[in-house]
This record gives sequence, C-alpha cells and structure tokens, in this order.
Amino acid sequence: MKVSVNQKNLKKALSLVERVVARNVALPILNNILLKTENGRLKISATNLEIGINYLIGAKIDEVGDIAVPARIFADFVNHVQEDVLNLTTKNNTLLVHSKKYKTNILGFDTKEYPIIPKIKDSAICVVSAQQLQTALATTVDSIAVSETRMELSGLYIRFTPKKLIFAATDSFRLVEKVIPVECTRETSIILPRSTVVELVKVAGEVEGDITIHVSDNQVAFSSDDCELVSRLIDGKYPEYQRVIPEKFISKALVSKNDLDTNTRLAGLFSSSISDIKLSCDTKTLYIAAKNSDRGEAHVEIDSVLKNDPFDISLNYHYLLDGLKIMPTDKIVIEFTGSGSPLVLKPAEDQQGLIYLIMPLRGQ
Repeated sequence: MKVSVNQKNLKKALSLVERVVARNVALPILNNILLKTENGRLKISATNLEIGINYLIGAKIDEVGDIAVPARIFADFVNHVQEDVLNLTTKNNTLLVHSKKYKTNILGFDTKEYPIIPKIKDSAICVVSAQQLQTALATTVDSIAVSETRMELSGLYIRFTPKKLIFAATDSFRLVEKVIPVECTRETSIILPRSTVVELVKVAGEVEGDITIHVSDNQVAFSSDDCELVSRLIDGKYPEYQRVIPEKFISKALVSKNDLDTNTRLAGLFSSSISDIKLSCDTKTLYIAAKNSDRGEAHVEIDSVLKNDPFDISLNYHYLLDGLKIMPTDKIVIEFTGSGSPLVLKPAEDQQGLIYLIMPLRGQ
C-alpha cells in the first residue's frame, strides 16, 4: 500500500473509529485499526465485535493494499503531527508514515487475522437526516438503563412505522419518547445497545446530509457517503411502555425552562441522600423545596401559569434536570397526573414530538 492523505481528514476519521477499539487481551488484533484502499479512497475500520465502524477518506493511491496497526499509537501520532499531507506506505507488516518533517515506522499485523465487519444485505428501511437522528439519540440516551439486569432496558427502543420513527428509553425511574417524521419501507422494531447509541451520537454529529438505515434479524447499519456503523442488536421484547404514559392530566403548569433548571439545581444542594426535592404549584407560583438534616433546607419559587387544581409531588431532582436538558423550547409544560403517577414534561409547542416522564418518590 502506498497512499497520501490529508492529515486533518485522517485525524477526524481516527477520532470516530478509534473509540470502538477494544482493549482486548484475549484477541490482541482487536486493539488495532484496519487501513485498506478501496475504490480510490482509504478505508479506516475498527470493531470490538459488537460495533464496527468504517470511515472512507479521499486519498492519492499509488499502490493498493492494507494493514492493521495499533489504534492508540497510530491515532496519537497522527493527532500530534503538524503537516498537511501524510504519506503511508506498507512493507512487511510495517506502516511507514512520512512527510517533510516526520519519518516513523509503526509495527503492524497481517490483515488476515482482522475480523470482517459484516455487510447487511437487506434493503434500506429508511433515510433520515443526520441532524434529526443525532437529536433523537441525544434526547433519549440518558434514560437508557446502565445496568444490564434487564437486557432489554439497557438499549434504545426504535420503532419504524410508515410515517415516523419512534425512539423510547426507560430505566424504570424515568421514560422518554421522541418521535420524528420519516417514511419507512416496512414496520419493525429494534433494541439498540446503549454503547452503540453513545457512539452513534458522535458519528451522526460529524456526518452532513442523510443517514441510511438497514435492519436485519440481529444487526443494524447506519451509513452515509463516508461512514458506516454496524451494530449487533439486543435480543428480547421491549416492555409496552406506552401503558405508562398517562392519557389525561389533572393539572398542568407552564414555566420557564431556565428558571426551573437554575432553581432545581439550587434546591438540589439541600436534598437528602435520595436526591429528593418537592414541587408545589398554585395559581401563579411553582415552589421548589428540599431539606437535609446535615446541611439545612432551601425554599425557592418561580413564576408559573397553572391550569386546574394546585398540586405537589416529590421526585429525584437529577431526573428532572435530565428532562429539562432535552427540552428544545424556552417554556415547558409540567403535567400532574395524580398521586403516585408520573410527572410529565413536554415542550410548550406540541409539534416537537417529545414526552418525558418521571416517577414520583413514594412516602415523601
């Protein structure tokens, strides 16, 4: 292999691909990145056997070829090089990297040992803009369960319907659903592992234009002109979360998102070991209170507009802050759905296709 590439383009590709490289003692080859010439471009690939990423960059190719090189060493070197163009040449499983000021040899491996990142042959199920996909993923990722006690909850539920994509996540303490209008070729649903969602947020943030989604029985692929991410899926049945979403509310309040965020953080300084705060709402004011036997207590208030009866509820303030973070509007709606029932947060404009639920703390 003998190619010349732009340092900035190579650095960008490595920053995304290197993230999925496994620190694997049993299979040392997984600690490497695969470099391969393909259709007039340089393909940079990495996999940890659960997620695989291919990234294509423009290159001047004098000789085709491939090599696997240690991800950490290669990425660190490229990141610190201050040259516009890097020349990459392979010889006897060694990668020679040179430019006007640099000349480096990096010991590599035979690519025959490198795992193949599978290609999904099923036809595309939908095409979505990278920005829409990233927004939906970033909105839901924090609500995915970190524990793998219930495997299905440790992933993001995505449902493909003829006219929309539905994203949902819950860890049993809060639940979020995000809907975006997209035409899909068939109806199906998948559970995407949390680790994949985290990486896909980064990838979608770097992609311009559209992302095409392919789904098979146990894998999914997200691809653009330059990048492709392939992931295994979680096998299981996602709970019927829609049953938890209240159909009606008893009372609802309109408040400033920033005011509620700021004062929730303030009250949270005085919460107890279970991070509890109490919200109480009357006609024109939302009160936030917290009490800690070791620190003291706080009582703050913000302006609100209440519809129907006053209410109060105790909840984990961290979950409230997570919900406020994903609201895309300056004003939000808080819906009280009854004692022991979830508190609902929504953007002030309904067309945002977003709903966030927080389960109340009992006995508070």
